[in-house]
Amino acid sequence: MSPLKIKKGSSKHSAYDLRDPNADVQERHTLAVLVDNEPGVLARVIGLFSGRGYNIESLTVAETDHEGHLSRITVVTTGTPQVIEQIKAQLGRMVPVHGVHDLTAEGASVERELALFKVAGTGDARVEALRLADIFRANVVDSTLESFIFEITGTPEKIDAFAELMRPLGLREMARTGVAALSRGA
Repeated sequence: MSPLKIKKGSSKHSAYDLRDPNADVQERHTLAVLVDNEPGVLARVIGLFSGRGYNIESLTVAETDHEGHLSRITVVTTGTPQVIEQIKAQLGRMVPVHGVHDLTAEGASVERELALFKVAGTGDARVEALRLADIFRANVVDSTLESFIFEITGTPEKIDAFAELMRPLGLREMARTGVAALSRGA
């Protein structure tokens, strides 16, 4: 019997280690939850997440059907595939929930976020902030001699990139709406 050879760069896990090597893989999912628009529903949904230790990266809520009194909650969360499935199942069992859609798993979707940035600066820093805002298609919605407020819409990654570039130029304050998302059409 020849000795077991392990290829360079291959896993050195024991053959007796039966754990799934992908079990700890964290995935980011965007969930759209259609609920009754009534007092306490958001608290119950959030309670499900906090009570089980699930993290919420982004949360947006708005009434989408005035006549039917329905609201849409968009939640961005991270977890293992098992945890994501558990979240969807538990949300689906809640009484005021009419539907749970995992936009990440169901196919292509469009995600956007709105952010406001207050950037203070003078001279070259002010000129550079305006130049970068133009590149990112950010709009100036307020201006004083000492600062600007920029409005930018885009993916969360675009918002993060803009924030990183504005920090050394005098970023003072930032407000973000959270992700709004819809699945793409056929």
